[in-house]
Amino acid sequence: MANYTVNNVDSFIITGFDHLQNQKLLGFLILITYMLILLGNGINLFIIMIDRHLHKPMYILICNLAVVDIMFSSTCSTTMISVLLAEIKTVSYYSCISRMFFYHVGDFTECMALTLMAIDRLLAIRLPLRYHSIVTNSRTFLFIILTWLIAFTLMVVLTLVVDNVPYCQPVIRYVFCDYPSMIRAACVNPEPYFFLPAMINLWWFCGLFPFVMCTYAVMAYSVTKLSSNSSRKQMINTCLSHLIVLLSFYAPKLVSNLLTRIGVVLTLTERNAILIIASLIPPLINPTVYCTRTKEIRKRLADVFLRKRVVPSHLKILL
Repeated sequence: MANYTVNNVDSFIITGFDHLQNQKLLGFLILITYMLILLGNGINLFIIMIDRHLHKPMYILICNLAVVDIMFSSTCSTTMISVLLAEIKTVSYYSCISRMFFYHVGDFTECMALTLMAIDRLLAIRLPLRYHSIVTNSRTFLFIILTWLIAFTLMVVLTLVVDNVPYCQPVIRYVFCDYPSMIRAACVNPEPYFFLPAMINLWWFCGLFPFVMCTYAVMAYSVTKLSSNSSRKQMINTCLSHLIVLLSFYAPKLVSNLLTRIGVVLTLTERNAILIIASLIPPLINPTVYCTRTKEIRKRLADVFLRKRVVPSHLKILL
């Protein structure tokens, strides 16, 4: 850094993959994963949007998660594919900042979306008779909009921080643009700048994650009390779907944070590997889980692949 004195840069160079031998292979794997993410989430959105019978709070939350997954994965995947396959390592300054902004908005809203889905299932199991009066479409939309507003507000703060620090060299040693990589590229002591992200992580791991796990524990207990075997099986399948999605999101983050807290020093390669897994695996798993484990979506998808006549429900009355 001593060789650089500039305070402002026009672009950044992504160097996180420079040491890898098989960059093209990794690039193709990321490209295929990204295409599957777009396909899976696109299918979920299409199926739910065209069928009015699925215009219910749970499916609205699934749609929200699909939109989040597409945005979340697109901001990082496009950069990595460009670096690995097109060999374009340069990202313009404002493009990097905008990708960082939407990446962290996606990360935050995904966490909140999983929390809303857990609360939705808890109310459905614990208060089945009052569920439809408590959880309405309008209230669901309201809470979704609120989570997005909170995410945008927090990320605007982080973006202003990143935009006002001086940069000694235009090099990002990680695999795409995110807040930690840009702060570490600046010629400042990074520790004070990680206070707000640390508070957000603390809120996630000590607040939201235990809360969500407690809701599923309560649900598991409630399911054992159901008298109907079919109802019990349906609730177990629904809860398992949500748990798989939840753990795929939190597991990489928990591993990274726990290893750091117990004194394990991760290499740059290991940090980048965890970052890629945390960014691509949840958006890939989410639509797969909901397509295969949600009965209504699975049935609708089977109708499409079996080439049955698919007519949007709001047009059936005209036929």
